[in-house]
Amino acid sequence: MEFCYEVFTFGLIGLTISDRYASVVHVQGLSMFPSFNPYGSTSMASFTDDYVLVEKWCLEKYKFSHGDIVVFCSPSDHKKKYIKRITALAGDWISTPYSYDSFKIPDGHCWVVGDNSASSVDSRSFGPIPLGLIRGKVTHTVWPPQRFGGAV
Repeated sequence: MEFCYEVFTFGLIGLTISDRYASVVHVQGLSMFPSFNPYGSTSMASFTDDYVLVEKWCLEKYKFSHGDIVVFCSPSDHKKKYIKRITALAGDWISTPYSYDSFKIPDGHCWVVGDNSASSVDSRSFGPIPLGLIRGKVTHTVWPPQRFGGAV
């Protein structure tokens, strides 16, 4: 009985930490290559895929900077999560390669792109994203072992 109580207690603590402070996220695909998954895996769960630590303190005041790598929900399907780099924040002007128009990023939004633009679905596809869709900022690589602790 005591064992069950300890498991429940630690499970509750772990869930609270994961929900409020930090979590570990699996990076899938090549859209952030070479920053993540430098070994080129495209499978759903490769042994060499990167896993990253995502801190959530930044969500309190939505404090983000150019170059931050963030995890966010897809604007069209909130069950899907993406990992991309912020390249523009509210008030910045953006012009895309396929358009001659420039536009200003609205308040409460940011522009995100993958490091490997050839295989990335990002703001070039769905436009600026609301900051409210961001679930956290990537800080370190935690897997595989040879890349452990690498600051992002």
